[in-house]
Amino acid sequence: MTRKISWFTAMLVGLLPLAHAAPEPNPAEQAMGIAQVEEAAAPAQIQPANTPPADAQPVATVVTPSVAAAPVRNSELTFTNVAPPPGSLTLRGIRTDGQIEFGVRSDELVTQAVLHLTWRPSPALLPTLSHFKVYLNDELVGLVTITPEQLGKESQTTVNIDPRFISDFNRVRFELVGHYTNICENPANSAIWLDIGKESRLDLTLQKLPLKNDLSDFPEPFFDSRDNRPLQLPMIFASAPNSDEQHAAALLASWFGVRAQWRGQSFPVLYNQLPQQQHAVVFATNAHRPDFLKDYPAVDKPTVEIISQPDNPYQKMLLVLGRNDEDLLTAVKGIAQGDVLLRGQSATVEQVKQLTARQPYDAPNWVRTDRATRFSELQQYENQLQADGIQPSPISLTLNLPPDLFLVRARGIKMDLAYRYTSPLQNDGSRLAVNLNNQFMQDYPLQVKDDSGKQLLHIPLIQGLQDNGTSLTIPALRLGVVNQLRFDFDYAATVIGGSSDGRCETVSPVTHHVVVDGNSTIDLSGYRHYIAMPSLRAFANAGFPFSRMADLSQTLVLVNAQPQAEQVSALLNAVGNIGAQTGFPALNVQISDDWSNAKSTDADILLIGTVPDDLREDSRINLLVERAKSWVNKPVRQAVLDNVDTPAGDRTAASRTTIVSDGPMAAIIGFQSPFHDQRSVVALLADSPRAYQLLNNALLDSGKRAAIYGSAAIIRESGINSLRVGDSYFVGHLPWWERLWHALASHPLLMGLFAVVVVLLVALMVWRLMRLVTRRRLGNEDDE
Repeated sequence: MTRKISWFTAMLVGLLPLAHAAPEPNPAEQAMGIAQVEEAAAPAQIQPANTPPADAQPVATVVTPSVAAAPVRNSELTFTNVAPPPGSLTLRGIRTDGQIEFGVRSDELVTQAVLHLTWRPSPALLPTLSHFKVYLNDELVGLVTITPEQLGKESQTTVNIDPRFISDFNRVRFELVGHYTNICENPANSAIWLDIGKESRLDLTLQKLPLKNDLSDFPEPFFDSRDNRPLQLPMIFASAPNSDEQHAAALLASWFGVRAQWRGQSFPVLYNQLPQQQHAVVFATNAHRPDFLKDYPAVDKPTVEIISQPDNPYQKMLLVLGRNDEDLLTAVKGIAQGDVLLRGQSATVEQVKQLTARQPYDAPNWVRTDRATRFSELQQYENQLQADGIQPSPISLTLNLPPDLFLVRARGIKMDLAYRYTSPLQNDGSRLAVNLNNQFMQDYPLQVKDDSGKQLLHIPLIQGLQDNGTSLTIPALRLGVVNQLRFDFDYAATVIGGSSDGRCETVSPVTHHVVVDGNSTIDLSGYRHYIAMPSLRAFANAGFPFSRMADLSQTLVLVNAQPQAEQVSALLNAVGNIGAQTGFPALNVQISDDWSNAKSTDADILLIGTVPDDLREDSRINLLVERAKSWVNKPVRQAVLDNVDTPAGDRTAASRTTIVSDGPMAAIIGFQSPFHDQRSVVALLADSPRAYQLLNNALLDSGKRAAIYGSAAIIRESGINSLRVGDSYFVGHLPWWERLWHALASHPLLMGLFAVVVVLLVALMVWRLMRLVTRRRLGNEDDE
């Protein structure tokens, strides 16, 4: 209702200057406002039909200042991005429906919506009788009739959608009504189809709405769950922030990362300036504020406040205020742990206390490894575990696993699967197929019976011994950090139309209902944690090793004392990305600009900006950095440095070349901590502001993160090059016999040699035993 009233009000305000004459201003108003009126656009001059006499008194012309127009933006939603799965929609006889979904932010109003469809119908359809319908939120908004000229050919259609039917969350559904014959028609016939191409799109015109300064709807408008675009939230400081201010911003970035989840997030950093047409977060203390807040009242407690930007009433600022830097951190912790308590324009944070400590590997987004995990705990939205239709859509679950879960030599993961389904008409081969990462695992028949199905399933798996892709080949199923478990309920298609003795007999198909029980479990308990490091793939895809503790309580971030804005943005993006992967904010992360703290802190280290001087003197780390630079800076036409016998996923530096270049370059480097054998260091390095942009883009783009692996990833304008240089080390614990087997499994020749040695030793022992038995037997014979 609010949207409709606001939309009507916006139209009404635009019509008011034309419908009503403003009252004549008094002299005081004229004195105060005449200059502004004259500087505005000149009013239209209307010549009356009858010219008044020359001596007539002039009539005062009153100019009404125009109301500032609300910002408007255009959004183009292509089916490649919004259609599930991405790409074209195919409507068939037994699957006549297809849909796209989109949301509208709470601070925007759709004023125009146009659907541009590119589609191709089956040439076997009957024209005019066949058509497809377009629904918006179950309201019919379009009807497209198929003509004879369009059969089998690509066609374009434009459907104008009434914006009054658009709400916060919207579903555009397409339904095909296809016919290929006038009598004895089989709805499951393969000749009934229509493809809606991926070039189709939905064009929206959105207008900004004025918002109240109220924290009751927080995190809106700074983050809106209806907006499927990556979150982009600028963070503003008076000047280069110190380590405490960076700490507060990093914690807030991780909290917003938890909210953004799969959308992605970025946090541009500005010093003493406001962004253009964006909501923003401002960090300020009583003594250190941006210029646009110089006259703002001082605070006496940690305070969170929402106000409009000085130059744009449609954009909001979230003010994080405090007497000092410690108050800023307290205010942010209040947001992270008590956001549901925020209300009104301003709120003060009295106290924040964490009641329970986090345990290793307890990230909310990860499958539990200390007990069996129920499917209901893995649900991401309501009704995810059920489907309906003549051919129900697949049911999918995402399994996020800790990267260091040691699954080598595992016989399989135990999964107790319970499911319910409507019985097929007969035992006709209908089945449930279980797939993991698009690889078939097992199927179970869907039989005509009353009781529900219950199966015990073991997932065969193999995990790579290194993060560069080296893996065993049998079995051929690989379990990674992010996995998709899919259940396909495939009902056999039965011919339901036919003729006998001149009579036509048809049966209307019924809708099937399938459910995977939420009490089904997958059990990953009992497995050890052990991984070869450095592993930038584990860092890029799961934030490991920092995410081992979901609150980053065993993480130390080393930053510069006077950082550039791009350096602070790199910190916020990295920590926000870890929050999105774990599902928990970095409440206990440690941030310092003093390298000496790393020597006395038992923690994994995240370096931002530059490698400290102490580390530069370490020969191992210096060699790692130099070899990485030498590998990536090779001339374009130089012979390939990689060994042709080395797999593409395990590149090693084969020569050393020194080249000086002006182009921007960033790097992500991982190595063992020089202070603790079980700790790791990940350094985010760049040589220019443009290089930091490349680094930030690499951390935010899921496709680019997939190209990060090994111990060094070099980021340039042309892309990302990853390689493994330096020594490997292992993090975690394995008994000595399992470590021995692990070492032999990754070196077949060594395993063969070991097997030969074992056979010789066993043979020697048997020979010695036989000699001993022989001597005793001969000795007994001599005694006799």
